[in-house]
Amino acid sequence: MNTKTDLLPGTLDLLLLKTLSLEPMHGYGIALRIKQISKDVLNIEEGSLYPALQRLLLKDWVKAEWRQTENNRRARYYRLTAAGRKQLETQSENFDRLIGAIARVMEAV
Repeated sequence: MNTKTDLLPGTLDLLLLKTLSLEPMHGYGIALRIKQISKDVLNIEEGSLYPALQRLLLKDWVKAEWRQTENNRRARYYRLTAAGRKQLETQSENFDRLIGAIARVMEAV
């Protein structure tokens, strides 16, 4: 059985913003949290994760700072900004509308 699921275009930013709304964390922690919460359905690769985090930094939706991890390693920790919280709210509303529309089409007889 193929367990790899591709994300819908535009959903990676939403997943990152939502995950960071829970608490600040480093990149590996973000990817792990998404994988755990999705019950191993969503696996965010480094090649997608770090460019997306950089994009969020440039848009001022997240801030980053270097800190020590639980394993005493230096890592960049990301946290949501006020602008990021507003963007999360907007994207969540749009996503809910989209999912509702898709569900209505799929349920049509």
